[in-house]
Amino acid sequence: MRRRLLALSLAAAAAAAPLQAWAWGATGHRIVGRTAEAALPADLPAFLRTAQAVDAVGELSREPDRSKAAGKVHDSDRDAGHFLDLSDDGTVLGGPRLDALPPNRADYETALRAAGADSWKAGYLPYSIVDRWQQLAHDFAYWRVLKAAEANRAWKSHRAWFAADRRRREAQILEDIGQLSHFVGDGGQPLHVSEHFNGWGDFANPAGYTTAKVHSPFEGQLVHDRVKPKDVAARVAPLRLCHCAIEKRAAEYLDGTNRLVIPFYELEKAGGLKPGDPRGGAFARDQLARSASELRDEIVEAWIASAEESVGWKPVSVADAVAGRVDPYPSLYGTD
Repeated sequence: MRRRLLALSLAAAAAAAPLQAWAWGATGHRIVGRTAEAALPADLPAFLRTAQAVDAVGELSREPDRSKAAGKVHDSDRDAGHFLDLSDDGTVLGGPRLDALPPNRADYETALRAAGADSWKAGYLPYSIVDRWQQLAHDFAYWRVLKAAEANRAWKSHRAWFAADRRRREAQILEDIGQLSHFVGDGGQPLHVSEHFNGWGDFANPAGYTTAKVHSPFEGQLVHDRVKPKDVAARVAPLRLCHCAIEKRAAEYLDGTNRLVIPFYELEKAGGLKPGDPRGGAFARDQLARSASELRDEIVEAWIASAEESVGWKPVSVADAVAGRVDPYPSLYGTD
């Protein structure tokens, strides 16, 4: 009986959760992760481009949704990281603009509260993307140092530890990419970057857009039924490096998605989401391809940025370790 009551309570909690916190379903997130990983260029580390890595990232891309219902503290803190409620005027619920977000979540929260909102209501998806990208770049930096140290004959006494830690870091990097994949994927779903996140809502609606709950059917069942992974892969864009701060890149990406909110509602109004109409599947397919392209590009830029970082304590620069100028073992293993 206790187990049955627990199951019922969890089901009720899931039903009560705001729909904008759930982006693409399992199919969509898996497609984004696998497609991006398979499209990585050959000059990235080989462990990223194996069939096992592609499979792992596809599954790990779903993890931020699979972790839901772990508990009130866990969920209340993390759920808002999956979306951003942009108003029609380009602000986040009357607060900061997407192209001028504060540098951290504390300042973001302060700015929202000054506008009568908060980050739990408005969402903080841009910060989720930036946070996971920064972690990925840092773990790439560790990998560069460990790989170089493992191959350096002068440091052979610690080679076994370097090799073991490199393997641990590779597993961590795949988890990082899976997490980044999830939030980049969320950012490619137009209803995840708009206050009109599940039907037009209680706003002026002169165009007569639907107020029905269209969020979940679009990103879940429609993708599952109508989008084929090979069609998404065929539409991955050529590599595009921004050579800019990740904060700028993430904001531009989310702005591009937000520009598709009206086209989405126009499509729905024209019947494009109805069963049998190919337009809904094509819209979802193109957005998944856009997300996979963005994820691939962000992974490459994280790899490039990692060459300029420092790791460990006391910090050792990647450049010094790779060049053999500094033995990184004391810094990496820890001398307290």
